[in-house]
Amino acid sequence: MRFPKISQSLRQLSTHVLAIALGVLLTVSTLQVLPSQAEPAPTITAGTAGDTSNLIAQRQSPATAAIGSTSFVTAAVNRVGSAVVRIDTERTITRRVDPFMEDPFFRRFFGDGFSQQMPSEQLRGLGSGFIIDKSGLILTNAHVVDKADKVTVRLKDGRTFEGKVQGIDEVTDLAVVKINAGNDLPVAPLGSSTNVQVGDWAIAVGNPLGFDNTVTLGIVSTLKRSSAQVGISDKRLDFIQTDAAINPGNSGGPLLNGQGEVIGINTAIRPDAMGIGFAIPIDKAKAIAAQLQRDGKVAHPYLGVQMLTLTPDLAKLNNTDPNSPIQIPEINGVFVMRVVPNSPAASAGIRRGDVILQVDGKAITSAEQLQNVVEDSRLGQVLQVKVQRGNKTEQLSVRTAELQNAS
Repeated sequence: MRFPKISQSLRQLSTHVLAIALGVLLTVSTLQVLPSQAEPAPTITAGTAGDTSNLIAQRQSPATAAIGSTSFVTAAVNRVGSAVVRIDTERTITRRVDPFMEDPFFRRFFGDGFSQQMPSEQLRGLGSGFIIDKSGLILTNAHVVDKADKVTVRLKDGRTFEGKVQGIDEVTDLAVVKINAGNDLPVAPLGSSTNVQVGDWAIAVGNPLGFDNTVTLGIVSTLKRSSAQVGISDKRLDFIQTDAAINPGNSGGPLLNGQGEVIGINTAIRPDAMGIGFAIPIDKAKAIAAQLQRDGKVAHPYLGVQMLTLTPDLAKLNNTDPNSPIQIPEINGVFVMRVVPNSPAASAGIRRGDVILQVDGKAITSAEQLQNVVEDSRLGQVLQVKVQRGNKTEQLSVRTAELQNAS
């Protein structure tokens, strides 16, 4: 009778021990699943008693650790904000005289002076810019100041000055404006767009819709977005795309990185999209601004063709269409849709329907690539262009000319 009782006690004890072990195991598992609730405080070594700086640093974000308690956006804007300006423009236009008013029968009743009383109209514009030199040089978009009769520049501190347009380049949509405000103006620190990566911080500063000194935050969405893809076929640009909010009035203002350096110039938006804006890379703007300061304009070489990126699939789609007026080689290259009369391409013998395969021995696979090759060439430079024409290939010599001379 005694042994059964001992055996029963042992079984009860084993049950209690097993329950305790399971409880401990469940507790440990819970702590592993919820590390944020179970993370131990860092050990404070001898000589650092009461020093909690390490603990604070572990809980800070990288931006806060680098800048301190101030937001990195605040620090960036404070660095460049005083150099961002508002640009107001005025342009006087006279309405075109209605041909009806020039009719002699009409003038018999109303007199010759009636058509001369047509009122003029004042067009007002708004944009942004930023100071790039202490002497008062301001960089902005060409479309902000183009054809303006009067340019007024307002600084962040409220002072206003008359601006003089020193140079405009419509092809890259850049302009330089000069104000006389002494030689100690704040200058925006210019960074480099070469090192910009997708996902980097992007901070837009400007005067959207007349709301002065507005800041928006986003990231760099993509790089080298061509002007053709954006829908601006008359420009030669590869944009920085960002989701930082850009609105009318932001044009010409700076796009900053997280350190407060200018990496781009806010330029365009897509009216059919939200959260997509485009900025001219600052490295491109630096080169153009230097030429505008020196010469007042920029000469751009051109060939004189309207083109389309061609792929085998695109060519096959055309060739299988029974209504297609032309059969296209099913290859990669640049399809010539039209040749501008009296252009370098026309003089060299390039024809509509040709497929450009190479320039100076380098394979060409997209219209953007061909445009960049031409843009990087010199005025008057002879380019060796290889084209596919039907079943044959042709080697043509094209001498570039200045784009402004195109007719």
